Amino acid sequence: MKDTLRLEQRGPIWVGEFRAMASPCEVHLELRSKKLARQLVTQAQNEALRVERLFSRYRSDNVVHRINTAGGKPVTVDEETARMLDFADTCFHASNGLFDVTSGVLREAWTFDGSDNVPSAAQIEPLLARIGWQRVSWNRPHFSMPAGMQIDLGGIGKEYAVDRVLLMLRERCPGACLVNFGGDLHASKPPQATGAWSVGIESRQGEDDASASLQLQRGALTTSGDARRYLLKEGVRYSHVLDPMTGWPVVGAPAAVTVAGNTCIEAGIMSTLALLHGADAEAFLERHKAHFWVQR
Repeated sequence: MKDTLRLEQRGPIWVGEFRAMASPCEVHLELRSKKLARQLVTQAQNEALRVERLFSRYRSDNVVHRINTAGGKPVTVDEETARMLDFADTCFHASNGLFDVTSGVLREAWTFDGSDNVPSAAQIEPLLARIGWQRVSWNRPHFSMPAGMQIDLGGIGKEYAVDRVLLMLRERCPGACLVNFGGDLHASKPPQATGAWSVGIESRQGEDDASASLQLQRGALTTSGDARRYLLKEGVRYSHVLDPMTGWPVVGAPAAVTVAGNTCIEAGIMSTLALLHGADAEAFLERHKAHFWVQR
């Protein structure tokens, strides 16, 4: 996959592009050396692909697959996976069950491809019995859950990868750097030439239509919304953000929520939880004193 890496210079910034985690990925580096830029982008790509290999639910050779096919037996996990499970546990309890990494089984009924293929209640109801983080057993480093249940770390994996890559680049890049994986981004510091990174926030109309532009100096920005993943039937738009307790899209959720945070994984969980709060998204973010932008 390394031959898919592209590198170009845009003024004082080298920009590397590749794909990982089903997303377009960019790494922006403020430095002079093309050789160093290529080395750093290659290292960033390798780290992104490593995280994808470790946590992707689509692979049959990783810890997630072992957990999901254990048939109720305990699985011993590595330290990195343990930290992710700790975070999933924290998010579940802090959200009163709204954020639940066992809810990925709902994809067996829902496919958000822009069509009108909305599942029936009869398709969704049996899946609810296979959801519920409160039913898993997590005693480091041993994890188990009832047969038929699954975990899906996709809701936090990409943001985790962004933070990992930025941490690596910060140690090796003499200038400013910014990592952007599918619209989830994290910047180390402002570039000298402009004093800030100019970041466009995607609108519901699609990837070529930015609804706003922000000037980011450092820190992370994530956006959660239904610009690309939705169903549309009889004039009703069904968001891909599903309530794990009902199996149905959250009612009254904003079209998109963008949140700023110290880390990408922190901002990402806040933007996701805001959508899960539906009509109360803004009130939720205000209670947590978040810096945010909402599209309705």
